[in-house]
Amino acid sequence: MASLTQSLQKMNKTIYVALLILLCVFMLLDYIPGCSFLFAWVTPPVALFLGLAFALLCGQAHPKFNKKLSKYLLQYSVVGLGFGMNIEAALASGKEGMKFTILSVVGTMLIGWFIGRKLLKVDRDTSYLISSGTAICGGSAIAAVGPVLKANDSEMSVALGTIFILNALALFIFPIIGHALDMSQYEFGTWAAIAIHDTSSVVGAGQAYGEEALHVATTIKLTRALWIIPLAFATSFIFKSKGQKVSIPWFIFFFVLAMVVNTYLLGTTEAGLQIGNAINGFARKTLTITLFFIGASLSRDVLKAVGLKPLVQGVALWIIISCSTLAYIYWFN
Repeated sequence: MASLTQSLQKMNKTIYVALLILLCVFMLLDYIPGCSFLFAWVTPPVALFLGLAFALLCGQAHPKFNKKLSKYLLQYSVVGLGFGMNIEAALASGKEGMKFTILSVVGTMLIGWFIGRKLLKVDRDTSYLISSGTAICGGSAIAAVGPVLKANDSEMSVALGTIFILNALALFIFPIIGHALDMSQYEFGTWAAIAIHDTSSVVGAGQAYGEEALHVATTIKLTRALWIIPLAFATSFIFKSKGQKVSIPWFIFFFVLAMVVNTYLLGTTEAGLQIGNAINGFARKTLTITLFFIGASLSRDVLKAVGLKPLVQGVALWIIISCSTLAYIYWFN
């Protein structure tokens, strides 16, 4: 029995590596003249689905490797996307989306508290972490607020699992809803940035919808991520915990720097534009690979660990924020 289990684990690891190599090969085919059409089928949803199918059927083959690489590859990909954006246009988009951000962050935390604590009786820390992840930027917010809240590993895992499940779902359904409602690129980008939790799924959904949607969604989402800082300080004050060092995601600043370089240095010459486009194009490919890693993390064990009540809180909060944000965009935009 033990040898059979080991054989299955070895086979799962082999399948995992084979899928990853296959994705990378198809990515590289885009650089070979006459072969780029083969790359067309490797979209963000396809990569996510492959990872998700593998995790549900085979489990997590390389969990530590998967988690670490997805984290850093996402950050590098976001920085690379900055080389395809203009800082002046980005600031205009960020300014326009600021009013949505302020209202949604405060509103999400209050609604999350009511649903989680008053209606469902979810434990305090888990409920607060789910609300924080929904309000700002998913796993990054949970990772930043968790130590300040002094949440244990179980509470962190449940909150992260809840947010991750909804992220995977959002990547598939948001572009479909956007097209069904005939949303403009700007409207969809704003909606995705506020209603989807993690940066990876926001960027993936924006990329699936269109170029402008990707730019708007990425800018607003990364501006929104800066709310981690005041949220962490507010958490320390509310729960009377000792102040701890708040970790600000470094890639946010490098993303802004990349936009500055692209706008005022690379964007001034034809050769510079080609360099910026090349970096941006490669970043899109690495982002697609990142979504495979994210999907491969959603095993049956993760689904079981989430439980029903935290998942209900996460889903209810997500639906309320998605619908209210959508209504705000249509009524006041």
